[in-house]
Amino acid sequence: MIGAKSGESTRDRIVSAAARLFYVEGIRATSVEAVAHKAGITKKTFYYHFASKDNLLAACLQAQDQPVLDLYARWFTDTEGEIAEKIEGIFSRFAEVASAAGWRGCGFQRTVAELASTPGHPAVKAGAAHKKRFETWLAKVLSEAGVKQPEVVAVRILVLLDGASVVMLTHRDTSYVRAAGSLAAELVRNAKG
Repeated sequence: MIGAKSGESTRDRIVSAAARLFYVEGIRATSVEAVAHKAGITKKTFYYHFASKDNLLAACLQAQDQPVLDLYARWFTDTEGEIAEKIEGIFSRFAEVASAAGWRGCGFQRTVAELASTPGHPAVKAGAAHKKRFETWLAKVLSEAGVKQPEVVAVRILVLLDGASVVMLTHRDTSYVRAAGSLAAELVRNAKG
Protein backbone atom coordinates (compact mmCIF):
# COMPACT_ATOMS: atom_id res chain seq x y z
CA MET A 1 0.00 0.00 0.00
CA ILE A 2 1.41 3.32 -1.07
CA GLY A 3 2.22 5.61 1.83
CA ALA A 4 0.42 3.48 4.41
CA LYS A 5 1.38 4.17 7.99
CA SER A 6 1.53 1.29 10.40
CA GLY A 7 -1.96 0.75 11.85
CA GLU A 8 -3.57 3.35 9.61
CA SER A 9 -6.91 2.18 8.23
CA THR A 10 -7.83 2.49 4.57
CA ARG A 11 -10.43 5.09 5.47
CA ASP A 12 -7.85 7.13 7.38
CA ARG A 13 -5.43 6.91 4.43
CA ILE A 14 -8.13 8.22 2.10
CA VAL A 15 -8.94 11.10 4.44
CA SER A 16 -5.26 11.94 4.91
CA ALA A 17 -4.52 11.86 1.17
CA ALA A 18 -7.61 13.90 0.35
CA ALA A 19 -6.89 16.51 3.01
CA ARG A 20 -3.42 17.12 1.54
CA LEU A 21 -4.77 17.34 -2.02
CA PHE A 22 -7.72 19.57 -1.11
CA TYR A 23 -5.40 21.94 0.78
CA VAL A 24 -2.77 22.15 -1.96
CA GLU A 25 -4.88 21.86 -5.12
CA GLY A 26 -8.33 22.99 -4.00
CA ILE A 27 -11.59 21.10 -3.75
CA ARG A 28 -12.91 21.39 -7.27
CA ALA A 29 -9.49 20.69 -8.81
CA THR A 30 -9.10 17.46 -6.83
CA SER A 31 -10.79 14.46 -8.39
CA VAL A 32 -11.80 11.19 -6.78
CA GLU A 33 -9.25 9.54 -9.09
CA ALA A 34 -6.47 11.77 -7.71
CA VAL A 35 -7.48 10.95 -4.13
CA ALA A 36 -7.58 7.22 -4.87
CA HIS A 37 -4.15 7.37 -6.52
CA LYS A 38 -2.62 9.36 -3.66
CA ALA A 39 -4.11 6.91 -1.12
CA GLY A 40 -2.92 3.90 -3.13
CA ILE A 41 -6.40 2.46 -3.63
CA THR A 42 -8.90 1.90 -6.42
CA LYS A 43 -11.97 4.04 -7.08
CA LYS A 44 -14.07 1.06 -6.06
CA THR A 45 -12.34 1.02 -2.67
CA PHE A 46 -12.87 4.77 -2.40
CA TYR A 47 -16.62 4.37 -2.95
CA TYR A 48 -16.73 1.50 -0.48
CA HIS A 49 -15.64 3.97 2.22
CA PHE A 50 -17.31 7.18 0.98
CA ALA A 51 -20.57 7.65 -0.90
CA SER A 52 -19.25 10.81 -2.56
CA LYS A 53 -16.48 13.37 -2.69
CA ASP A 54 -18.77 15.65 -0.65
CA ASN A 55 -18.89 13.10 2.18
CA LEU A 56 -15.11 12.74 2.01
CA LEU A 57 -14.63 16.50 2.22
CA ALA A 58 -16.80 16.69 5.33
CA ALA A 59 -14.84 13.78 6.85
CA CYS A 60 -11.58 15.64 6.16
CA LEU A 61 -12.76 18.71 8.06
CA GLN A 62 -14.16 16.60 10.89
CA ALA A 63 -10.81 14.81 11.16
CA GLN A 64 -8.98 18.15 11.43
CA ASP A 65 -11.41 19.69 13.91
CA GLN A 66 -10.06 18.38 17.22
CA PRO A 67 -6.35 18.50 16.26
CA VAL A 68 -6.70 22.17 15.31
CA LEU A 69 -8.60 22.97 18.51
CA ASP A 70 -5.91 21.13 20.49
CA LEU A 71 -3.23 23.19 18.73
CA TYR A 72 -4.90 26.47 19.70
CA ALA A 73 -5.28 25.22 23.29
CA ARG A 74 -1.59 24.27 23.38
CA TRP A 75 -0.55 27.69 22.05
CA PHE A 76 -2.73 29.28 24.74
CA THR A 77 -1.32 27.09 27.53
CA ASP A 78 2.29 27.48 26.41
CA THR A 79 2.12 31.29 26.43
CA GLU A 80 3.34 32.88 29.64
CA GLY A 81 1.32 35.59 31.37
CA GLU A 82 -2.24 36.56 32.11
CA ILE A 83 -5.28 35.84 29.95
CA ALA A 84 -4.65 38.80 27.59
CA GLU A 85 -1.09 37.64 26.87
CA LYS A 86 -2.27 34.07 26.38
CA ILE A 87 -4.88 35.16 23.82
CA GLU A 88 -2.27 37.27 22.05
CA GLY A 89 0.01 34.21 22.12
CA ILE A 90 -2.48 32.31 19.97
CA PHE A 91 -2.16 35.01 17.31
CA SER A 92 1.64 35.09 17.58
CA ARG A 93 1.94 31.33 17.14
CA PHE A 94 -0.54 31.45 14.26
CA ALA A 95 1.67 34.06 12.59
CA GLU A 96 4.66 31.71 12.94
CA VAL A 97 2.77 28.87 11.28
CA ALA A 98 1.44 31.16 8.53
CA SER A 99 4.93 32.35 7.67
CA ALA A 100 5.81 28.90 6.31
CA ALA A 101 6.17 28.72 2.53
CA GLY A 102 3.46 26.06 2.15
CA TRP A 103 0.78 27.90 4.14
CA ARG A 104 -2.31 28.46 2.02
CA GLY A 105 -4.72 29.82 4.60
CA CYS A 106 -7.18 28.27 7.00
CA GLY A 107 -8.50 25.05 5.49
CA PHE A 108 -11.89 25.56 7.11
CA GLN A 109 -12.23 29.08 5.68
CA ARG A 110 -11.03 28.00 2.24
CA THR A 111 -13.51 25.14 2.13
CA VAL A 112 -16.46 27.30 3.15
CA ALA A 113 -15.41 30.00 0.64
CA GLU A 114 -15.09 27.49 -2.20
CA LEU A 115 -18.52 26.05 -1.36
CA ALA A 116 -20.24 29.37 -0.60
CA SER A 117 -22.96 28.70 -3.15
CA THR A 118 -23.95 25.49 -1.33
CA PRO A 119 -24.63 26.47 2.31
CA GLY A 120 -26.17 23.08 3.13
CA HIS A 121 -23.07 21.18 2.00
CA PRO A 122 -21.84 18.75 4.70
CA ALA A 123 -18.35 20.30 4.59
CA VAL A 124 -19.76 23.81 5.11
CA LYS A 125 -21.63 22.48 8.14
CA ALA A 126 -18.41 20.84 9.41
CA GLY A 127 -16.51 24.11 8.95
CA ALA A 128 -19.18 26.09 10.79
CA ALA A 129 -19.22 23.53 13.62
CA HIS A 130 -15.44 23.86 13.98
CA LYS A 131 -15.58 27.65 14.21
CA LYS A 132 -18.41 27.41 16.77
CA ARG A 133 -16.41 24.92 18.87
CA PHE A 134 -13.41 27.27 18.85
CA GLU A 135 -15.65 30.18 19.87
CA THR A 136 -17.15 28.10 22.70
CA TRP A 137 -13.68 27.12 23.92
CA LEU A 138 -12.59 30.77 23.86
CA ALA A 139 -15.65 31.83 25.87
CA LYS A 140 -14.88 29.12 28.43
CA VAL A 141 -11.25 30.15 28.99
CA LEU A 142 -12.25 33.82 29.09
CA SER A 143 -14.98 33.09 31.64
CA GLU A 144 -12.59 31.06 33.80
CA ALA A 145 -10.21 34.04 33.79
CA GLY A 146 -12.93 36.42 34.98
CA VAL A 147 -13.45 38.26 31.69
CA LYS A 148 -16.82 40.05 31.58
CA GLN A 149 -19.19 39.01 28.78
CA PRO A 150 -16.93 36.14 27.69
CA GLU A 151 -19.25 35.06 24.84
CA VAL A 152 -19.20 38.55 23.31
CA VAL A 153 -15.43 38.84 23.66
CA ALA A 154 -14.97 35.35 22.19
CA VAL A 155 -16.95 36.33 19.08
CA ARG A 156 -14.83 39.45 18.64
CA ILE A 157 -11.61 37.49 19.02
CA LEU A 158 -12.78 34.94 16.45
CA VAL A 159 -13.63 37.75 14.03
CA LEU A 160 -10.18 39.25 14.55
CA LEU A 161 -8.43 35.91 14.05
CA ASP A 162 -10.37 34.86 10.96
CA GLY A 163 -10.27 38.32 9.43
CA ALA A 164 -6.54 38.59 9.99
CA SER A 165 -6.10 35.14 8.48
CA VAL A 166 -7.74 36.25 5.23
CA VAL A 167 -5.81 39.53 5.03
CA MET A 168 -2.58 37.76 5.91
CA LEU A 169 -3.15 35.28 3.08
CA THR A 170 -3.97 38.11 0.67
CA HIS A 171 -0.83 40.10 1.43
CA ARG A 172 1.46 37.29 2.64
CA ASP A 173 2.29 39.46 5.62
CA THR A 174 2.05 38.14 9.19
CA SER A 175 1.97 41.65 10.65
CA TYR A 176 -1.80 41.59 10.13
CA VAL A 177 -2.35 38.68 12.48
CA ARG A 178 0.08 40.18 14.99
CA ALA A 179 -1.86 43.46 14.90
CA ALA A 180 -5.11 41.53 15.38
CA GLY A 181 -3.52 39.75 18.34
CA SER A 182 -2.67 43.06 19.93
CA LEU A 183 -6.29 44.18 19.49
CA ALA A 184 -7.56 40.90 20.94
CA ALA A 185 -5.35 41.35 24.01
CA GLU A 186 -6.65 44.91 24.42
CA LEU A 187 -10.25 43.63 24.20
CA VAL A 188 -9.54 41.12 26.95
CA ARG A 189 -7.84 43.68 29.20
CA ASN A 190 -10.75 46.09 28.79
CA ALA A 191 -13.26 43.32 29.58
CA LYS A 192 -11.35 42.37 32.73
CA GLY A 193 -11.04 45.84 34.14
